[in-house]
Amino acid sequence: MSRDNGQGQEKVLRWVQDLLMDELDETQRSSITPALISEKIDQVLGMKPSWGEGLDRGLLIDELIRRFSLWIGQDTLLKSDAGHQVWLNASRKAGWRYWRRYEEWIERKISPTAVLGLAKSTDTVLGLLEDPKREGPWDRRGLVVGHVQSGKTGHYSGLICKAADAGYKVIIVLAGLHNNLRSQTQIRLDEGFLGYETKPGGEDLKVVGVGEIDSDLSIRPNFATNRSDKGDFNASNARLVGITPEQRPWLFVVKKNKTPLDRLLHWIRNRVADTHDPETRQKLVTKLPLLLIDDEADHASVDTGEQVFDAEGNPDEEHSPTAINSRIRKILGAFTRSAYVGYTATPFANIFIHEGGATREEGPDLFPGSFIINLGAPSNYIGPAKVFGIRSEDGRTGGLPLVRIITDHSEANGSGGWMPGKHKSTHRPMHGGEPGLPPSLVEAVDAFVLSCAVRKLRGQGNDHASMLIHVTRFNAVQHEVVRQVTEHLHRIHQRLTRGIDSEAIVSRLKDLWDADFLPTTGFISANHPELASPLPIDWSEVLNVLPETVGDVQVKTINGTAKDALDYSDPEAPGLKVIAIGGDKLSRGLTLEGLCVSYFLRASKMYDTLMQMGRWFGYRPGYLDVCRLYTTSDLVEWFGHIADASEELREEFDLMVASGSDPRAYGLKVQSHPVLTVTSRLKMRAARDLWLSFSGDVSETVVFFRDKEKIRHNYQALSKLVEVLGVPQKTNPTLERGLATPTWTGYVWGAVEAQVVIDFLSAYQTHPESHKTINFLLAEFIKSMNETGELTSWTVALVGSGKGADHRFADGIEVKLQKRKDKGYQGRYSIGRLLDPPDEAVDLDGPAWNAALQETIKAYHVDPGRLSGTAKRDIPSEPSGPWIRKVRGMGVNGIPAHPERGLLLLYALDPALAESDFDADTLPVVGFGVSFPASNAGRKVRYSVNNVLWQQWEQDYGAAE
Repeated sequence: MSRDNGQGQEKVLRWVQDLLMDELDETQRSSITPALISEKIDQVLGMKPSWGEGLDRGLLIDELIRRFSLWIGQDTLLKSDAGHQVWLNASRKAGWRYWRRYEEWIERKISPTAVLGLAKSTDTVLGLLEDPKREGPWDRRGLVVGHVQSGKTGHYSGLICKAADAGYKVIIVLAGLHNNLRSQTQIRLDEGFLGYETKPGGEDLKVVGVGEIDSDLSIRPNFATNRSDKGDFNASNARLVGITPEQRPWLFVVKKNKTPLDRLLHWIRNRVADTHDPETRQKLVTKLPLLLIDDEADHASVDTGEQVFDAEGNPDEEHSPTAINSRIRKILGAFTRSAYVGYTATPFANIFIHEGGATREEGPDLFPGSFIINLGAPSNYIGPAKVFGIRSEDGRTGGLPLVRIITDHSEANGSGGWMPGKHKSTHRPMHGGEPGLPPSLVEAVDAFVLSCAVRKLRGQGNDHASMLIHVTRFNAVQHEVVRQVTEHLHRIHQRLTRGIDSEAIVSRLKDLWDADFLPTTGFISANHPELASPLPIDWSEVLNVLPETVGDVQVKTINGTAKDALDYSDPEAPGLKVIAIGGDKLSRGLTLEGLCVSYFLRASKMYDTLMQMGRWFGYRPGYLDVCRLYTTSDLVEWFGHIADASEELREEFDLMVASGSDPRAYGLKVQSHPVLTVTSRLKMRAARDLWLSFSGDVSETVVFFRDKEKIRHNYQALSKLVEVLGVPQKTNPTLERGLATPTWTGYVWGAVEAQVVIDFLSAYQTHPESHKTINFLLAEFIKSMNETGELTSWTVALVGSGKGADHRFADGIEVKLQKRKDKGYQGRYSIGRLLDPPDEAVDLDGPAWNAALQETIKAYHVDPGRLSGTAKRDIPSEPSGPWIRKVRGMGVNGIPAHPERGLLLLYALDPALAESDFDADTLPVVGFGVSFPASNAGRKVRYSVNNVLWQQWEQDYGAAE
């Protein structure tokens, strides 16, 4: 029997939650017990016994325990107060009605802790904007950085409500490039801000969302766009906008397209403007403050042209920005009082915006000069760190067991099969010489059917459930995939319903249940009880609901030409079960409600593009264990790179927050990131030179050649270096580490001339896939820094604490080889991490180590969306890499600065312990890490890229079209 619940279940949940919140303060709520919840349930049912009919008490207790055990990571902030006046206080928030009704509405859906976190976070952002009642011209521009699928729409909905309460009158939301994403955003804001359904013509407006709490017409916001697919701002809608928004705010939800933005700009200048600029004669709005929300602000909003600056840093005012960027800036420039807030999970492109960019027509570029805020994720957020794990010496560890590697989508050479990596619009998906699905996709569809069945049995049958199939950009090929999946589902449904020839299908589903679902659920229950559902499900229950479950599943095409749409808001169709098959429209922004299973082949190595394709990140309350990601090993590797790069940036962000830096300093740092420079700068098509800085970074080799001669070459480079270095300064030194004095195993040479290090790096051959340790770039950077007197005196350390065989490099230089597991990627030896983190501090004395640790602890904050924030009270016991490099190069708390000191760490890996197929006589595989001290020198090394190499990079890293 299904455990689905009616309205009584929801009402009891809300009443019990309110009772618990009223009786317990914030510090007590995390210790709420099932017994206390059961007591409150009895209390509510005593007042309304009819709500107890069909009530699933266990399900209710489970949901409330989950809600009250939630905790929120800490937001961090870089800001500039130039021209800003502090204004937001308790008295200004008195009587706010838009926010009050939004707060009450979301309390029905999310935990009290999450609501409180949202209230604090949106207060912070609003306070960083200007007081809308402040007279005179002002302009604030900021960036809110969240995690992918972490609730950014909910955040800016709350911000909009508060901004409207405070007095912002024109609110523009830029929502994606496609009609369906714009429409989806409009629907969300209908519910969260407007309080009624927006329809063409504006008649018979149905109350929804916050309007059910407070539908007072005197505060009802106006709208100039509607939820229909063609509801963008156009000439017809513009004619309806006949009054100025002086009493009640106006909402515009507009896609990032030249035509509607032009129409909106024309309307603002001709219907809202009340004066002219005396110099330019441009029409201006002075009476109405503007809030412009730029959703997915790294996409389409960034000027991808290369603006020229003169020797004094002045921009070329005649530069022509890209169309969308130009119009956004002109809209902002049409208001003398404006606030711009970009939202993104992948801020790389935004930070690349030049902080001084400006033109005569458009005014300043969209660099977030006022603030950048990193949002902390809630503890139930499932992001890249939880899905793919964290870097370690043995590869990526700690990830959830949800990823299934696909190998049967193409033939071994990659040129044929069901869906090879490169194919044309005329491709016909074939498996085994016949049109049909490969076994991996058959299994993925089976997994989705089982997921829906389990969710139905857990009382989530009225919730939406989605499957994503993202395998090709060609519409014609997508339609063939739709046909194959539809036929496959039809056969399953027919046989299960009729009971004829169903044995093979039932047996296949039962095998998947036993071999995959039961152990995965068991693992998550044992290792992540806070993310698990305690309700046991038996196979007989699943089998009983399979026919109706399969019958509920719809297959839809989601692309630029398809007529299908994902309308999750239809009250007549609760619990939509859909397999969404598409391309770019499924890549960014579009929400797939209740996403359970993803089958993902599309490859892009552009960091922000690939991260945005990760629709499977987000929240999976009560059904995480039945979620699956079917993808290739290459994509798993690149998502690991993304997680690592994002963590590096957030660590650097934390360091700058602790150091009191502003957004400009962070922008300069990101603009010289060795890997992100390559990927993000591809958006700047005119650029052919890359300027890289390694100051404050660590570079380590994690990809190596398998070729014996290449291995021999690098081994000889290390042997020669050891010979040149001669007798070590220290062997197995004892280090001061707080109250402990551990022994570090290996050899240390001090005061090594830079040329010795440069010669080694020049001789070493890095693998082409080792993107952050390009040997000649590192060597050139050291030469450049030497010109300023930095990186002139090096510490070189050969690490000897391995688990492998003893190996002798020279008289008196003998080490145990390191163990690093091969991740198994074809054609190369790839590992997780080379450096053991404590090695990076081998050159620090006790006081310097303690200073770095204290700064690390001071800057530390937990964030479940990050690699280092999976434990709520995981206080650091060792200094972080960024602070080690900061203390070494710039000094902290009385520690002298030594920007001349670099650190070269050397490792010899044992092929016999790689768990790979190296020949027995293979020499040790040599790797290195370079820890560069932080520096204020601002030196970069220029990497000139010819057209051929640039095209190769575009092919390797470029976004899928």
